[in-house]
Amino acid sequence: MPMISDTDALDAFCQRLGGASYITVDTEFMREKTYWPQLCLVQVAGPDEARVIDAPAEGMDLSPLIEILMDDSVLKVFHAARQDLEIFYHMIGALPAPVFDTQVAAMVCGFGDQVGYETLIAKLTKASIDKSSRFTDWSVRPLSERQIAYALSDVTHLRQAYEKLRRRLSGNGREGWLDEEMAVLTSPGTYDMDPDKGFRRIKARRATPRFLAVLREVAAWRERDAQRRDIPRNRVLRDEALVEIAHQRPDTVDALARTRGLGRRLAEGRDGARLLEAVGKGLGVADVDCPAPDSKPVLPRGLGPVTDLLKVLLKMRCEEAGVARKLVASADDLESIAAFGDDAGVPALGGWRREVFGADALRLRQGETALAVKGKKLSVVDRRGTSG
Repeated sequence: MPMISDTDALDAFCQRLGGASYITVDTEFMREKTYWPQLCLVQVAGPDEARVIDAPAEGMDLSPLIEILMDDSVLKVFHAARQDLEIFYHMIGALPAPVFDTQVAAMVCGFGDQVGYETLIAKLTKASIDKSSRFTDWSVRPLSERQIAYALSDVTHLRQAYEKLRRRLSGNGREGWLDEEMAVLTSPGTYDMDPDKGFRRIKARRATPRFLAVLREVAAWRERDAQRRDIPRNRVLRDEALVEIAHQRPDTVDALARTRGLGRRLAEGRDGARLLEAVGKGLGVADVDCPAPDSKPVLPRGLGPVTDLLKVLLKMRCEEAGVARKLVASADDLESIAAFGDDAGVPALGGWRREVFGADALRLRQGETALAVKGKKLSVVDRRGTSG
């Protein structure tokens, strides 16, 4: 049976996978009503067999699976791995390694920006995936044969996709490009859930250092409460209410109760007392220790045409190199290069990105080259008239 619902069967399956050079992995989870993702299924495929693991089954011990996920000799292949890795990081306290993300590999190989699984599989294997179970409630049991087949398809087709992408990367010498991206994806810092940093995700206007100091404390209280109760953070308190509290800085229950979207019942209860305590803590932070507002550098006027030229060059070079534009440079990168040149300090000016685009972008900005149309083709022309 493709569905594993007991530890003995899981252990036997993982033993059979032990000699594999790679496995493909996917998860199904629910998160609408919880802070932490609730793992419902883990799909795993080796070279010869694939199984769906019923993670919440009664008595299920996932230790055999965890052991192979943490085995450095077995490559773990995912598609769009970030959410899957977050689940394992929260569950294990460490990240599976080594990892290969087919979505990132596809971007390196020119399949476009963040290509979806179904699209990539269709392009690489010509297979068509039944999408009818995409929005299934995976926590409900029993699962139908169609649901199980859909879940399995997320790892069975992935084997062929991985093998084809790996050959392409080997053929074009871009394994190092992928390694740079995997280093970020597999860094614990990528999944840092530090409550004291949560305020940076909240959008707010007129963000002064004192405002941010208060916002940091009330947002940290919300984050810890949401984690403790395992509910979505906005069910504790919405962002808008936190921003209002940080602006108004209430110091009494009555003042807190006047916060829009909060109400007297919360203000008079235990949560209200903790919010007022958090506000006081933020107000007590020394001026020099208040967070600095995020600020983009002031860009000179008139950069629009230069930035537009860089966009054209980026599109041209990425099409030639067969790599997704989003992976090479962002809109902010282009603005910074237009304004500050080699001092911009953006990823587009380093490593393989500099080879593909950054060096040419600097030459274009410095007036050493120009863009010209020859026939129906765009070319980069230097000051002596040669093109490339």
